[in-house]
Amino acid sequence: MQQIINFFIRNKNFLLFLLLLVFSLSLTIQSHSYHRSKFIKSANWLSGGVYESVNNIDSYFNLKGENERLIQENKRLRQLLFNQEDSLASGSFIDSTSFKDKYIFRAAKVIKNSYNKPNNYLTINKGSKDGIREDMGVITSEGIIGVVDRVSGNYARVISVLNELSTINAKHKISGEIGSLIWNAEDHRLVQLIDIPKLANVKKGDTIITGGESTIFPQGIMIGVIENFSLDVAQSYYNLDISLFNSMTHVGYVYVIENIDASEIRTLQSGTNE
Repeated sequence: MQQIINFFIRNKNFLLFLLLLVFSLSLTIQSHSYHRSKFIKSANWLSGGVYESVNNIDSYFNLKGENERLIQENKRLRQLLFNQEDSLASGSFIDSTSFKDKYIFRAAKVIKNSYNKPNNYLTINKGSKDGIREDMGVITSEGIIGVVDRVSGNYARVISVLNELSTINAKHKISGEIGSLIWNAEDHRLVQLIDIPKLANVKKGDTIITGGESTIFPQGIMIGVIENFSLDVAQSYYNLDISLFNSMTHVGYVYVIENIDASEIRTLQSGTNE
């Protein structure tokens, strides 16, 4: 307490000056409309700046929640999009009251990712408890990632497209010709599409999408564009280098795709093969 009193005594002249300054300014603002309007505008600007700063700080700490909400919304929209496309492709009438989803999308986060080995894998934070099973396709908003190959209760392993064991059904979008997407273990930005027939008349920059001839991926999911190509004259097939839309070195959140009819289709195909 004594220190506070000493402070006022030492600075009594300065404090008196501040008090008189504030008093004189208040009299000026009250008695002149011009000064009053300027003061109000300045006060509004200052308070607005403070509120904006506080809001920016609050928004920063809420980013995780906002991102999670966006991911869930994207999952819902993708589920609607691909189920609708599947129904439209079949030429059937869509009755929204009896509509049954063929594809279910589940959001997950990548907790481990490799991309510089011959056989690369990702680990996601969802497993069998969340409905994840083997042979489910995994994508991001930009394109395909890989296929689930192992599942535990809370986690799952995904065979990356950057894996020599990976083979995915893919299509040249313009011609509709279908081939197999593989990886030669050379460049993490490029995968290879083989067995595309000569009549496809491919060009650099053409888009490659999923072919839809498997139970793993719906048709039309983006993969990449043709970077280079060569023609095997003896067999009349193209070998294509595909530049991926996805950056496989930076994978955060993904969507795992479940085909509701997968088991029925595989059972039927297995019986047919026998």
